[in-house]
Amino acid sequence: MTEKPHILIVEDDLDLSEMLHSFFHAQGYDVATAMWGEDAVRLSQDQNFNLIMLDIRLPDIDGYEVCRRLRTDRRTQSIPVIFLTEKRDRVDKLAGLELGVVDYITKPFDIQELRLRVRNTLGRAVHTALMNAVTNLPEGDLVNEKLRDALIGPDTWGILSISIDGLDKFRELYGFVAADDVLRAVTLMMNNAIREAGNESDFIGHLKPAEFIIITDGAKVPTIKERIEARIKQSMEYFYPLKDRDKAKQAMLENRLQLMVSQVLPTDKSFDDVESLKEAITSSRVARG
Repeated sequence: MTEKPHILIVEDDLDLSEMLHSFFHAQGYDVATAMWGEDAVRLSQDQNFNLIMLDIRLPDIDGYEVCRRLRTDRRTQSIPVIFLTEKRDRVDKLAGLELGVVDYITKPFDIQELRLRVRNTLGRAVHTALMNAVTNLPEGDLVNEKLRDALIGPDTWGILSISIDGLDKFRELYGFVAADDVLRAVTLMMNNAIREAGNESDFIGHLKPAEFIIITDGAKVPTIKERIEARIKQSMEYFYPLKDRDKAKQAMLENRLQLMVSQVLPTDKSFDDVESLKEAITSSRVARG
């Protein structure tokens, strides 16, 4: 069964909030509501919303401040926001656009128009979600499609998996920006290795946010693997913020960040489907100090 889109309605007018909740619930959405800006921020951090409809005028903090907080938190920065407001001034709309608001509808509004705007916004978000927001590499269905293509094609493929273990702890210690820089650096190293030793048709994507796969010619896997391992190992201490560079070697000994690699070839076993191939990739991964 397809999971229902999860939307949050932030509106302090109780009658309007209840009407919107009932309407979108009847349209097949999973709907939550909030009347206060602080509650909206908290709910957004605790739950995974696909879209937020946000009134600008709220009893505590206004919609602009709610949006600012959403955009500065990695967990919520990509959630599409539609402003619901009585304000019609151009400067107010520009303020919302500067905060990354995807749409802006003024009260009173036509409920069917709002329904279409919500549908279209969610459709665009699904398309965007096929690419990782940090590395701009494919993930999800696009990766599954490439794995499926490998299984039904000639048995000449090879898959290399690269994962940075300990990244969650690293993120807690040094923040989202530093953790994102690690993922971008690893992406650059993989691209360089492919350019030097791979093929133009080689594929790089995410199995999970901190786990990458490379689909290439099986004969090229050892060379690409060797180059990536060497480069990441040489660069590992430079992943740490400058103020902690002196602590990097100790941190590495404590396995705060560790390179995990694996390779899978069609000669390893018979794969029935994409899921069995992904399980083999995960189970074969071993640590490289």
